[in-house]
Amino acid sequence: MLKAIDEFLNKITTYRFTLYYLIFLIGVAVLLSFFSILVYSPLDILINSFAAVIACFIANYIFAKFLKAATNIESVFITALILVLIIPVKFPANLMFLIGASAVAMAAKYLLTVEKRHLFNPAAVSVAAISFLSAEHSATWWVGTPVMLPFVLIGGLLLLRKIQRERQVYYFLIAYLLLTGISAFINMGSFGSILQTWQYGILHSALFFFMFVMLTEPLTSPTTKKLQGYYGIVVAILYSSTQLRLFGIIFTPEIALCIGNVFSYIANPNYRLLTPMLWKKQLSRDTLEFAFSKTPDFKFIPGQYMEWTLPHQNADSRGNRRYFSISSSPTENEIAIVVKFYNPSSSYKKTLFNLQNSNKITAAQVAGDFTLPKDFKTPLVFVAGGVGIAPFRSMIQYIIDKNLSTDIILLYTNRTKEDILFSDIFERAKLQGIKTIYNLTDLSSVPPDWQGTTGYITNDLIKKEIPDYQKRAYYLSGPQLMVQRFEQTLLDAGVRKSKIKTDFFPGYSEM
Repeated sequence: MLKAIDEFLNKITTYRFTLYYLIFLIGVAVLLSFFSILVYSPLDILINSFAAVIACFIANYIFAKFLKAATNIESVFITALILVLIIPVKFPANLMFLIGASAVAMAAKYLLTVEKRHLFNPAAVSVAAISFLSAEHSATWWVGTPVMLPFVLIGGLLLLRKIQRERQVYYFLIAYLLLTGISAFINMGSFGSILQTWQYGILHSALFFFMFVMLTEPLTSPTTKKLQGYYGIVVAILYSSTQLRLFGIIFTPEIALCIGNVFSYIANPNYRLLTPMLWKKQLSRDTLEFAFSKTPDFKFIPGQYMEWTLPHQNADSRGNRRYFSISSSPTENEIAIVVKFYNPSSSYKKTLFNLQNSNKITAAQVAGDFTLPKDFKTPLVFVAGGVGIAPFRSMIQYIIDKNLSTDIILLYTNRTKEDILFSDIFERAKLQGIKTIYNLTDLSSVPPDWQGTTGYITNDLIKKEIPDYQKRAYYLSGPQLMVQRFEQTLLDAGVRKSKIKTDFFPGYSEM
């Protein structure tokens, strides 16, 4: 079951899945309202949805055109549907509130920015701003009702598995339950009051919708797991203090999130570069390397990735954003990525393939914990499949340039010998204590003089090629399903889960 779920999630970007999730919730709400299970009018929900989508689309078009900025149409629709699900459904009484919030949300994406990175969650800051200016308007978060909860959970848990921000959500939920439980006990003096408070908070609020959709929004939350945990706790403290007034301000969910966004930026400032392509070169029959200019102050750690936005006409359903590991080292003069092209390719990949020197792409959000340890006391094994070699190329080039001494085995698996990339760099890395084992999985194309291993990587292969395998820590990078399979292989071989680190791109899509 989980394998089938992961295969499905691996074929769709995070933005597209989030959009489908929100459409699903709107559809469920309309259906429940039609049978009077929800108290809202199905026609009002549909009118609000149409109005929000049109208002966000027009406002986004105006700001993008005026500021000559790149845009992602999926994120526009996502913001619109979030607003529909949290603003009171009553036509025409709340129509202007909804349209105004839509315009403010789009403005926030372009104007409330630091280094071209929007600071606040657009939906949250728009509702907070209008509510602050007019006491007559506020979000009710009507999606948080008992009958909607199962549907929120189904899509939300799938989204969480897709983006792998479990720590952020768990820390938020644990902090929320602790704080509200302690507050209930202090105020009412019984353990029963704690259960009643939790029951109300779970069934009659948008707690889970807030966690899954708003809290995890990638552009306004931290990019490392440690900071994501702290961020979840900070927002939970504010979210659970809905009755607290400070300077006359009520800490509503949207205000709690906006303050959390500020914490996120302070703790984890990030880059957004509109950078020209310097060169591209063919690495194999279907894989190219692209290099882009970087500013002198640009910093990253070997192994991290970025979000790459490439606006183009007639974008297909996979959108205009992708996540790629940085394959160059911080010691080099450019930012490089490695891209595999499929047939047929997405409109994004086709546009990227035809990119010419000086053509620009937007690179944002340096992110990821898939980085080298602070020291090399523990021997390592790097396991890469296909273009999953990219973060290891960055790490190994860095090790070479810094002349570091290591004990690393690189186990690099591909279908054929022609798919192997960067073998010249790995050859030079022998001087730094890096041994490379090449593995081919297509047994019909193995050269007669092949010196590496063949077939799928098994426990027996690991034990034969890496005798001290249980003493080593493991870094796994490649297609998600390959990484999951090999992680299970290591666990079956007796390697502790704490010694396995996996690479991850939110919204990964190969095509």
